[in-house]
Formats: sequence, C-alpha cells, structure tokens
Amino acid sequence: MAIKVGGGNRFKKMTMSPKEYQAFAKVKEPPRSILGNCLKAFLIGGSICIVGQAISELFVHLMNMTPEEASNPTVAVLIFISVVLTSLGVYDKLAQFAGAGSAVPVTGFANSMCSAALEHRSEGLVLGVGGNMFKLAGAVIVYGTVAAFFVGIAHLILGTGGQ
Repeated sequence: MAIKVGGGNRFKKMTMSPKEYQAFAKVKEPPRSILGNCLKAFLIGGSICIVGQAISELFVHLMNMTPEEASNPTVAVLIFISVVLTSLGVYDKLAQFAGAGSAVPVTGFANSMCSAALEHRSEGLVLGVGGNMFKLAGAVIVYGTVAAFFVGIAHLILGTGGQ
C-alpha cells in the first residue's frame, strides 16, 4: 500500500504493509471518549424515542386511536421526518454527533435508505436508486423474515401461537 506522507509540496511516497498502515492510522486517529459517546448516544436516541412517543400520544388523543392503532402511523411519521431531515442534510449531522443513538431507532434505517437513494440518484431510478437502496435493505429484510419464521416455529412448538 502506498501513501503520501509530509506537508506542503514535500510529499514522500512510502510503501507499507497493511499491518504497518493500521499502526500508522492508529497513531493519527483522534482519541475517543467512550463515556461521552455513550452519553450522546443515550441522549439523542432517547430524544428520538420521546418524539416518537409524543407523536403516538397525538394520534391517541387527537384521532381517538388506541395505542395499538397509533403505532403504525407513528412509525410512518418518524420515517417521513427522518427522510426529510436526511434530504436537507440535517440528519447526517445529527448522526455524526450522536453515533449509535441515531442509528438504532427506525429513523436510522430510514436515513440509511434515503442516503443511498440520494447518493446514487444520478445512476437512474432502477439501477441507481433502487439497486443501491435495497443493497442495505435486502439484508435487513431477509434477517427480519428469517427471524420471524423461527419465532413463529417456536410459538408453534411451544403451543403459544395465536391462542
């Protein structure tokens, strides 16, 4: 692996093995505060959940829905907000600050899908947007489907399914 080291017009080309490069990159990497990152993830992820709960309560009280009936439109509104904020470039800045706190809720998945769509829109709707957007979604959908299958089998075997 060849990298350029130096500053200004004085670059020197060096050849390094992957292990040497990893050691070089580790030295240049800024220190990370694990406690600070956990606190930011907790606060931002919790805030996203509070917004979701507030939206759900609005559906319950203003639209006279039960909490179960309000869950699907609440998720849809959170996804919509996430896509709008991603399109405006706001969600990516929030995600950079919050780390995993913004990636875990459903909004993080919507952000990933929208980001892929925006990044590849110049390649066309089918091969660009659709193809690249579902590279990420495909793995999540397959995992969810397989997990649901095994949970259904467990419910069937244990006799707790649907009764």
